Amino acid sequence: MAHRALTVGARRGVLEHWVRLPVIARIAVVYLLGRAVTTGFLLLAAERSTVGSRFGADATIGSFVLGWDAQWYWLVAWEGYPHVLPLTETGQVTENAWAFMPVYAYAAQIVGLPFGAWGAGALLISLIAGFFACVALHRLLRHRIGASATMWAVVFFAWGPLAALFQVGYAESLFVLLLLIALDLVARRRYAWLYLVIPVMAFTRPGILAFALYLGLHGILRWIRRRHDPLSTREVVHIIALGALATATGFAWQLIAWFVTGDPGAYMATELSWRRNWGVDDAAFVPFDGWVQAAQFWFTQWGMPGWWGLIALGILVLAAAAMLLFSPHVRRLGADLRLWSASYLLYLLAVFFPQSSTFRLLLPLTPLAGALAVPRSRGYRIVVLALCVLGQWIWVDQVYAQGSAYWQVP
Repeated sequence: MAHRALTVGARRGVLEHWVRLPVIARIAVVYLLGRAVTTGFLLLAAERSTVGSRFGADATIGSFVLGWDAQWYWLVAWEGYPHVLPLTETGQVTENAWAFMPVYAYAAQIVGLPFGAWGAGALLISLIAGFFACVALHRLLRHRIGASATMWAVVFFAWGPLAALFQVGYAESLFVLLLLIALDLVARRRYAWLYLVIPVMAFTRPGILAFALYLGLHGILRWIRRRHDPLSTREVVHIIALGALATATGFAWQLIAWFVTGDPGAYMATELSWRRNWGVDDAAFVPFDGWVQAAQFWFTQWGMPGWWGLIALGILVLAAAAMLLFSPHVRRLGADLRLWSASYLLYLLAVFFPQSSTFRLLLPLTPLAGALAVPRSRGYRIVVLALCVLGQWIWVDQVYAQGSAYWQVP
C-alpha cells in the first residue's frame, strides 16, 4: 500500500510539474519527443531499405530528406524553372519544375548556405515550421475545445501519420504553419495582416484558391450574423479585397509560367502530366473529373466494376458533408473552421486526381485534429495516439523503406 501511495504521489507530482510548465514548453516537449520517434522510424526505414527501394541498400536519413518531391524543390533552387517545357517522345509535356512553388525551395537554399547544403536548409525549415505550426494550432483551438483537448490535438498532430513531413524536404509544414496563422487571424478579425500572409501561402504550395473560397464563405456568414456579430464597412472591404487577393495569387503562377515559357497552358499541362503515370489520358482539365476518373480507375485496378467506384465516391462525399454538418465533435471547432474544411475538401474534389499523395494533401485539414481530441476518455486518446504512431510507421516504411513504385510517392 505504501509503495502504491508513493507511485500515485509521484504521478501527481509529475502532473503538477507538467501543468506548471509554460504552454510553449509543453508543446516543445511534445514536439521534440515526437521528432525522436520519427527519427527512430526513419533510422529503421534506412536499415530496411534494400536494392529494390528507390533509396538503395545504403539509404540514410539524409537520403530521405532529399527524397521524392524534395528533389524537385532542390532542382528549383539550383536551376530555376525551365523556359522550354520538356516533352515526351510523343510531344506531350512531361513532369517538370513548374509544378512546385518557389517559396520553400529558395528559402531552403538561403537557410542552407551556412551549412553548404540545400537539404540542411530544407530540414531546418520543415522542423522549425512544424514546431510553430503546433504552437499556432494550440492558439487556434484553445478557446474552442478547452486546454486538455487542445494539447491532445497538438499531440495527435505532432505524432500523427504524416509527422515525417516535419523532417523531410517538403513544403507542407511551412504551408500548414502559414495556414493556421491565417485562420487564426481571420478568427480574431486581424484582417490587415493577411495581406502579408496570403501571397506567401500562394507561392508555397497549391491551395490558396481554397482559402479564397473560405474567405467568401466567411464573409457571407458574417453578413448573416451581423446583428449578433457586428460587421463594419472596413471589415467588409477587407474581406472582399483579401478574397480578390487570394484569387489573383491563386491564378498568378499559371500566368507566370505562361510568361516565362510562352505557353498559356504550361502550368496545367505540367500538372496533368503526373496523371499519365496512372494510365489517365491527356484530356483537357475538367473540374471534378479527376475524382470521377480515379474512382473508376482504382476500383477496376482492384478487380471490381468501375461503377462501384462512383457509388463509393458519392458515399465518401456525403459522409464528409455529414461529418462537417452534424458531428458534435466537429461542431465544437466553430463554424469558421468547418467552413475552411469544407472549402479545402471542395477544392481537392475539384482539382485533384486521388493517388498516392492523397494523405499528404489532407494535411491542411489539421484543425480537425481538435475534433479527434474532444472526447475526454483517457483510454480513447491513448488509442488514437497509438493509431497515429502506427500510421506514421506504415507511411514511413511504405514510402521510404519500401518505396520504389510510382504508387508509393508520398
